Amino acid sequence: MEIKNIKESRNLIEDIIKGSIADELGLETGDTLLSINGTTVMDIIDYKYLISDDFLILEIQKPSGEVWELEIEKDYNEDIGIVFTNPLIDRAKICKNKCMFCFIDQLPPNMRETLYFKDDDSRLSFLQGNFITLTNMSDEEIDRIIKYRLSPINVSVHTTNPDLRVKMLKNKNAGKVYEILKKFHQANLEINCQIVLVPSVNDGVELENTIEDLYKLNSTIHSVAIVPVGITKYRNNLEEIKPFNKETATELIKTVNSMQEKYLIRMGSRFVFASDEFYCLSQIELPSYNSYEGFPQFENGVGLMKSFEYEIENALSKIDKINGTKRSIAIVTGTLAFDYMKNIVSKIKLKFKNLDIKVVPIINNFFGDTITVSGLITGNDLVSQLKGHKNLDLIYIPNSMLKNGEDIFLDDLSLKEAIEILGIEIIACPVDGHKFIEALELGVN
Repeated sequence: MEIKNIKESRNLIEDIIKGSIADELGLETGDTLLSINGTTVMDIIDYKYLISDDFLILEIQKPSGEVWELEIEKDYNEDIGIVFTNPLIDRAKICKNKCMFCFIDQLPPNMRETLYFKDDDSRLSFLQGNFITLTNMSDEEIDRIIKYRLSPINVSVHTTNPDLRVKMLKNKNAGKVYEILKKFHQANLEINCQIVLVPSVNDGVELENTIEDLYKLNSTIHSVAIVPVGITKYRNNLEEIKPFNKETATELIKTVNSMQEKYLIRMGSRFVFASDEFYCLSQIELPSYNSYEGFPQFENGVGLMKSFEYEIENALSKIDKINGTKRSIAIVTGTLAFDYMKNIVSKIKLKFKNLDIKVVPIINNFFGDTITVSGLITGNDLVSQLKGHKNLDLIYIPNSMLKNGEDIFLDDLSLKEAIEILGIEIIACPVDGHKFIEALELGVN
């Protein structure tokens, strides 16, 4: 879900779901929601809370200025089918931190405006799963989260050391995070935590202390993800940060393994998980599928590779050998996952006999070669590095390379333009093993 019209604060209705209560009542695009049960709706949290009742009185203003008052009887928590122009029904809160590792501060100039917007909004955590720092929240807003029982809350912790967190986030309010987490814990709100790990800053003993602090709240903190800091070549006037390498990533995996063994005995869960990047950097084999415990931190890249591998193997086990059309295809990836994807392709080739498959790692010249993940590959890097590959019939890319919901790369080159430049069909596939095998089957038939 993309936040449209960030400055829009009116409760303007963009769409009505067909067959919904709102549709039956004759609500239309362009109408404005004024109040529910006499209470003005200030944002999406108010809306979700107020709309849950089984009896509602809606005040709706039509584009003509006419005001309708509508009575609704429905099931408790039943949605009424309104889609707002701005999903937050309010301005999104801008991040006030100056984090030493902020990726947006490392973007080059002249990219599209929305890429430079830093959100740090608890409502986006509730709606979209965004991770927030809790640094720009008043006591009243924290009490409101507790009152409305917003859960799960996804929190970027980084460290529970107050002084260190203030230093890392460059915000005087940053040191309060553990106190806020304890409030959420006492209110029995579900929490997921994230730690962006910076070598020689919040790793080592600091990391161990942070994880142990979070473990003390383990009845409500369900999982902790550790992800490595991302560093682009655009760090002029920013403090020096070292990226992780094979040695430091290996050390981190050893630390996490030790923690997991301890917490598995204490609480029956591994509790803390390292992102896939650490395993790729260290060249240590990924943990087993079951050890990810249902993949609670999937969006943080924790277990994404193991899940994809599992799905590929499962999908391949259900099909016979496929001869199909003889074709030469390229599977594009970031440099980080190159060896991993080669292993995946070796399994695919056992079933797809007539496919000549190349795994093509794209070096990230746009952000710098320290950025190695597929999701940050630009269209121009893709095109320039695929031009040297002759006689390709098809190119497969992960859809994470494209803007959510649109066929546009980060540098605003469109998928259509990339296809025209290369003269080769490019298929964007979800990072889903079953759907990827389906796409391969379609490509050879």
